[in-house]
Amino acid sequence: MKEDKAHPLGVPGGGTWPSNDDASSASRSPTVTGLDRWLARTMLSLNGNPRIALVLWDGEEISGGGGPPVARARVHDRRTLVQMMRSPSVGFGDAYSTGLVEVPEHLVELLEEVYLGLMHAGAKWSRLQRLRASRTRGNTPSEARENIHHHYDLGNDFYRLWLDERMVYTCAYYEHPGQSLAEAQIAKMDHVCRKLELQSGQHVIEAGCGWGALAMHMAERYGVTVEAYNISRQQIEFARAQAHARGLENRVRFIEDDYRSIEGECDAFVSVGMLEHVGTERYGELGAVVERCLRPDGRGLIHSIGRSAPAPNDPWIEKRIFPGSYPPTLTEMGRIFEPYEFSILDVENLRLHYRETCRAWLDRFDAVADKVAEMYDMNFVRAWRLYLAGSTAAFAVGTLQLYQVVFAPRGTNRVPWTRHHLYQDSPRLD
Repeated sequence: MKEDKAHPLGVPGGGTWPSNDDASSASRSPTVTGLDRWLARTMLSLNGNPRIALVLWDGEEISGGGGPPVARARVHDRRTLVQMMRSPSVGFGDAYSTGLVEVPEHLVELLEEVYLGLMHAGAKWSRLQRLRASRTRGNTPSEARENIHHHYDLGNDFYRLWLDERMVYTCAYYEHPGQSLAEAQIAKMDHVCRKLELQSGQHVIEAGCGWGALAMHMAERYGVTVEAYNISRQQIEFARAQAHARGLENRVRFIEDDYRSIEGECDAFVSVGMLEHVGTERYGELGAVVERCLRPDGRGLIHSIGRSAPAPNDPWIEKRIFPGSYPPTLTEMGRIFEPYEFSILDVENLRLHYRETCRAWLDRFDAVADKVAEMYDMNFVRAWRLYLAGSTAAFAVGTLQLYQVVFAPRGTNRVPWTRHHLYQDSPRLD
């Protein structure tokens, strides 16, 4: 494996990839037997008979579903088939990443079929997967910093290759068909600012600011001052450099610290894409931070990937991509608001917008895959292709949601009478 130049652990999520010393291992595989065919058919059956075909190492196809397969996955050897049977998520994810399973085309469609199959399979396999699935970590400050390092500190040069020019790594908002990713990300930031009803001169606290795009957008276009917190050193350093280049040092302060350390009062509290890393057992702590910071007539917004029903995080995502992450349900998000009696003002689900965002990221990632391979290796490329394709598929079929929740302290009557303000032109400050 090529040395990882930007991430000391070698693979996303830490650890080492399973070895694949000989890419032609299929040539050493035994003849396909009745047991192999049974394993393939059983796997498809337990996954709801998705309309996909497993192509075994001798070229034989085992198909599920009631019609022609929408995609094919080539399994290189019996050992890989057994690993996928024993641990479907990690088994398939690692086999795809190391090239022991190949999906020559239609990867997103294949994953959509699998997710839909699992949703409708009902019973056995879903229960087995839930029992085997990993639980979220405690996410103490030290654990949270370690988890964030695994994913966000892969290197700014890596993310710069395929994100938009503002380095926004959260769901975009596509106001009309044909909008570019960069345009949709600006539209998302304006959509958030309108929901917060930002006014010039207000003070905003942002928890989990990424590379700083939203904080700088709020300051430049809405005339507010911002304190933005993040525990990723590489992101904070990038954000500070951008703020300096844009002359925003006096209006935006980027703070390398945990959200639990937030102090001071604010007119608006916003968090976009951080809640997934907090852990439900810490939601009360987050609510306490908001309660002590948000002024009585203030406004808050939390934007998070979520689910329609509770489910453990995907084991492969937990192991390789996002350790310590968990997409909550709306009921679970209530643990932030209910103990402090915040008024929920608005809930919007942008699931299909995130499908389009992930699809755009996947296209952009594939366009620079050769450069990513030079930075890491092909195992890394395949892992991230699978992650982006899987995210696209999950938002397409509804196993993942994207919630924006707007809230305010109890008793405030400074609330919009209608939603007209969400669809007005955004202010432009000279």
